[in-house]
Amino acid sequence: MPGLDFLALLQVLARNEVEFIVVGGMSAVLQGVPTVTRDLDVVYRRDAANIQRTLAALQSLDARFRIRPDLSPNASHLESTGHKLLNTKLGRLDMLGSIGQQLTYEDLIEHTDETQVGEFRVRVLQLETLISMKEELGREKDLAMLPTLRATLAEKRRLTK
Repeated sequence: MPGLDFLALLQVLARNEVEFIVVGGMSAVLQGVPTVTRDLDVVYRRDAANIQRTLAALQSLDARFRIRPDLSPNASHLESTGHKLLNTKLGRLDMLGSIGQQLTYEDLIEHTDETQVGEFRVRVLQLETLISMKEELGREKDLAMLPTLRATLAEKRRLTK
């Protein structure tokens, strides 16, 4: 299993014109949070056209389910709100139909910012929303990350005053 090449993963999604939002640890990293993540989590739009673009991207990445390496995602998998936890030739990619309280791409889009990543722009979940979601989830790993997320948000706010 290769290490995570998040830039290359994002590039494949962007080049295939997949509509997605970066969430989770990588959204924090892209906003200056000093943390490490081992996968790329994205919430994607689940309309028919975007599912087809997503499938093309996943095929080029040789995506396979982590729990079933013999199985590649198909359209019916991507139509669901569930989490598709994948291994790709560029690292771990979690394709999420929804997060938190079943929040979809459409629910989250107003809580995102566009961020320049290399030669392209991606939508990233705002730090305030990420903090709220981690508080809501209440998992040990999420609670452990909250002080760093909050400190980074406070610093960003201080710098923009």
